[in-house]
Amino acid sequence: MSRYHSYLSTASKLIETYERGLPFAPHLKKFFAGDKKYGSRDRRMISALCYNYFRVSLALNKQLSISEKIIAAFFIFEKESTECLKVLNSDLNDKITFSLSDKLALYQITPESLFPFTDELSAAIHPASYGLSFTRQPSVFVRIRPERKTKVVEALNAAGVLFNEEEEHCLRLMGNPSLDDTLRINKDVVVQDCNSQKVFDYIKGNNHFFHDSHSVTVWDCCAASGGKAILLFDILKKKIKLSVSDIRKNILLNLSTRLQQASINIYKSFTSDLSKSSGLGGEEKFEMVVCDVPCTGSGTWSRSPEQLFSFNSKNINFFVERQQAIVSNTIPHVEEKGLFYYITCSVFKKENEDIVAYIKKKHHLELLHMHYLEGSEIGADTMFVAVFKK
Repeated sequence: MSRYHSYLSTASKLIETYERGLPFAPHLKKFFAGDKKYGSRDRRMISALCYNYFRVSLALNKQLSISEKIIAAFFIFEKESTECLKVLNSDLNDKITFSLSDKLALYQITPESLFPFTDELSAAIHPASYGLSFTRQPSVFVRIRPERKTKVVEALNAAGVLFNEEEEHCLRLMGNPSLDDTLRINKDVVVQDCNSQKVFDYIKGNNHFFHDSHSVTVWDCCAASGGKAILLFDILKKKIKLSVSDIRKNILLNLSTRLQQASINIYKSFTSDLSKSSGLGGEEKFEMVVCDVPCTGSGTWSRSPEQLFSFNSKNINFFVERQQAIVSNTIPHVEEKGLFYYITCSVFKKENEDIVAYIKKKHHLELLHMHYLEGSEIGADTMFVAVFKK
């Protein structure tokens, strides 16, 4: 068996033994840890074969075997002739310079079929454009923190890290460089998706909501890794009295470490299952509540295409029920005239526009702003943001 047939066999085995719904990376890591014969080049190649398969397999003919789909995906994503494809399928290798549209047409794949949940898509998301986003590897972005731009740019240039400046404080990194020896992560820059950096842009343009004379009380109720808390701290120029919560204790421990690195004090930190209760006293209120709810994550699936491969659209209703419960338990803690931020990384109408309608009808909040941060054309995540006033 040639090395390339071995790659194909290993990738097929990994896909066959993968438990749907879980992240694929730990499955890969466990496999390679148990078999030390694979070098770094082998691991990269096998990983690429698997992830490319996840990106297009649902759109390929169901009659094709896993191995045939792996080869087809490899052909679709490769741009130059390779020894691997020449060995696995010389006919496809002869067509390697075909355009992406011609390659997809060869397998009777339409852009829309790459994302087979178009019935659930928001009308604001173009099905073909979003489908094609799965044919592109997403970019890595960093946000430069205030007053550190010169230092960051000089350090990246000195280290030979290639980047493009997308916006004033947003850099797109070329490749996937390690920054640990170049910059102080969280102190100088925050590794954060381009669109995630924009979720509080409404505040930038409407700073009259908060007076400069006092610290704004903020509850980041689904705090996760804390990227949005750091962003808000920078936008409000450090004038923030921050409370954070999450359902997972270990996440809050990691968050605390990250915010310490970012020189941000936490006023209050607590675990809470917001689908059951807020975990707060009934009288405790905030000028701003940030509710980045658990969701399908469909706006990020180009980074984790195994989730696209594994998803069942029936699961959307599970998230919707949780989202309704979470907003119902958190909105009572918004001060009068305070802001309620509803955020997802989903492209599904039920999780976004329908929840907005639910909030307006049940809780009578005033919708100030609602929009999608569409990332399919720029190699970024797609986010949904709605801003309410109580």
